[in-house]
Amino acid sequence: MTTPAVSFEFFPPKSLEASFRLWDTVNVLSPLDPRFVSVTYGAGGTTRDLTRDAVATLHKHMGLNTAAHLTCVNATKEETMAIVDGFAEVGVSEIVALRGDPPKGEGSFTPTPGGFANSVELIEALAEQKKFTIHVGAYPEPHPDSADSTADVRWLKRKFEAGADDAITQFFFETETFLRFRDECARAGIDKPIIPGIMPIENWKGMRKFAKGCGANFPDWLVEAFEKADRDDRADLLATALCTEMCDKLLSEGVENLHFYTLNKPELTRDVCHALGVPPEAKLENVA
Repeated sequence: MTTPAVSFEFFPPKSLEASFRLWDTVNVLSPLDPRFVSVTYGAGGTTRDLTRDAVATLHKHMGLNTAAHLTCVNATKEETMAIVDGFAEVGVSEIVALRGDPPKGEGSFTPTPGGFANSVELIEALAEQKKFTIHVGAYPEPHPDSADSTADVRWLKRKFEAGADDAITQFFFETETFLRFRDECARAGIDKPIIPGIMPIENWKGMRKFAKGCGANFPDWLVEAFEKADRDDRADLLATALCTEMCDKLLSEGVENLHFYTLNKPELTRDVCHALGVPPEAKLENVA
C-alpha cells in the first residue's frame, strides 16, 4: 500500500476552551508531517478575524505550512485583497479559495456590492499576484446550488483555467463516488490534482444532518452499520475501520494525497493515518 501525503483542516476557536481543543488537535496531528493544514471561515465570513489569527499562530509558532480559507462573502474586493495582503505579510503562501456559504438565515448566496461575484473571480485575482498556491473546492456529488454533477465539473474546470493549482473535494462516504467524479473530470480535460476530502465519522447522527446540508449522500447500509455499532458501543471502531478501508481503496486507485476534515477532534484522524502507514515524525518544537 502506498503511504499517502496528508493534510488537515481545522476551524478557528471561538472560546478559550475551543482554543485549547485546537491546540491539542494540532499537537496530536502535527507529528504526521502534513503537507499543509487549513483553517476555515465560518458561514458568511463570521470567523474572518479568528481565521486570520489562527493561521498566523499555526504558521509562526508551530512551524506548519498553513493554508488560509478565503471566501467572497460579506466583503468588497478591496477588503478581501487587504486580507490576502495580511496573510502574505505573515508568510502564508497557500490559500483555499471558495465562494463561501451565505450568512445564517439567508437562503442563497448573493454577491456583496463591490465584492467578488464568485470563486472564479477570486481565483483570478489571487493568481494575478503570483504569490500563492491556490486550492479550491470540488463536489463529487452535486453541490446544493448545482443542477447536476456535470455542472460541478464544468465549474471546476473554470476554476483551474482561472489559476487554481489543485482541488479538494467535499467529503463522501463511498469510494466509487470519488472515482466516478475523477473520471468525469478527466473526460472534461481536467488534468490537475483532485484531492479527496475525508471525514472520519466521529458522531454518525450529527454527521447525517451535516451531510444532508452539504449534499453528501449517506447510504442506507452505513446508517444500519452505525445503528448496530452504536448499540454495541463500537462506533469509533467502526468509523476507523470504514474510513481506513475507503482510504486504502483510494490509494490503490492511484490517489496520492488525502485531506482530512478533523472538526478539531484528532483521534479518529490520527488512528486512520496510523493504520494507513503514515509515520509519526519527530514532534514539532514550539518556536517563539
